[in-house]
Amino acid sequence: MTPIVDSEWRKLDGTITREPIAKTIENALLAEQASNTPIKICIGSDSQVYRSEIEFATVILILRKGKGGYMYISNFRSKVKMSLKERMLFEVSRSIEIAYHLCPLFDKYKTELEVHADINTNPRFKSNTALQEAMGYIMSMGFTFKGKPDAIAATCCANKAV
Repeated sequence: MTPIVDSEWRKLDGTITREPIAKTIENALLAEQASNTPIKICIGSDSQVYRSEIEFATVILILRKGKGGYMYISNFRSKVKMSLKERMLFEVSRSIEIAYHLCPLFDKYKTELEVHADINTNPRFKSNTALQEAMGYIMSMGFTFKGKPDAIAATCCANKAV
């Protein structure tokens, strides 16, 4: 399995990034800094089961406060069978992997970062079975955790990319 940092990344319109994702994000941070627009980075993943495959999407969402945003997407397919809880935690691990890789940039440019999990905070939903582990994993890595309904990078953006 290719590490997510080495995966192919694209914009929502399908344009593939030609440089490493760290360079792409650094250029975006520099452009936003030059425009004096406050931004926040949200990283999240989602998945969808299709017969014998699971497709995962991870997004790096750049939110311009009060001015919309844009994202970079990486997709991955797996034929490994997983329980719902395993799948939720795998989504989180993909988000953490890219957040950890890009963290020096966010520190350098003093950019707020959140890691979003497609896990419902309401115990009535099945995905809630992974909530404690996911929240602990994200927070133990030093990242801000957001779950449903506040996890827009995972529940809205990555959801549309799978």
